[in-house]
Amino acid sequence: MQSTRIDKWLWAARMFKTRTLATANCDAGHVQINGTTVKASKKLSAGVTVNVLTLGGPRVLEVIAIGDKRGPVEAAQALYIDHTPEPEPMESPLDLRERGLGRPTKRERRKLGKVRGF
Repeated sequence: MQSTRIDKWLWAARMFKTRTLATANCDAGHVQINGTTVKASKKLSAGVTVNVLTLGGPRVLEVIAIGDKRGPVEAAQALYIDHTPEPEPMESPLDLRERGLGRPTKRERRKLGKVRGF
């Protein structure tokens, strides 16, 4: 097999749970091949770079094999090399206050509330 549709490949590579979700993300413009936004029907071949926005965050994948059938995780991981940069470690909102300082002030409670989304 020389090429396959991008939505089929994303589904086979387990980037999305269903092919419908893969197609919807392509239509929404969340999938790029070599920096160009593509539709779901775009043919994909080995050696290209795919940028995709998944539920787990943005991914940068180099296609090394073509697959159009969904299989086990090991088979899916053999389809690509993941070049996604490591996320920067996030500072915990609870690290803002030293332990044992007593009850937080009103100002500190508001800061913690903003960080936690309250």
